[in-house]
Amino acid sequence: MTYVIGEPCVDVLDRACVEECPVDCIYEGERMLYIHPDECVDCGACEPVCPVEAIFYEDDLPDKWQGYTGENARFFTEPLPGHAEPLGSPGGAARLGVVGADTPFVAGLPPQR
Repeated sequence: MTYVIGEPCVDVLDRACVEECPVDCIYEGERMLYIHPDECVDCGACEPVCPVEAIFYEDDLPDKWQGYTGENARFFTEPLPGHAEPLGSPGGAARLGVVGADTPFVAGLPPQR
């Protein structure tokens, strides 16, 4: 199990969770942040600092946002627009920097704010 970032993060990108994460597993796309499911250690440090309550333990994700579990994983396992290869496990968000792309589902959402 892991933590998942849901729809309330889209077009917000507050980054308080990034600063709080002790293992640097929260990556920045163009419109939202994504938690790497294999790098997350389930510490929960990110959840209480999110100002829009977008982060949930996978089992606690509201039904309306269940698809975001797959989107968080897909961000790393499938090539993103403008990227020839999947990101895989880059080993740290700070080292990788802003990815500048989102999964097709997130990229296709209407503006949220």
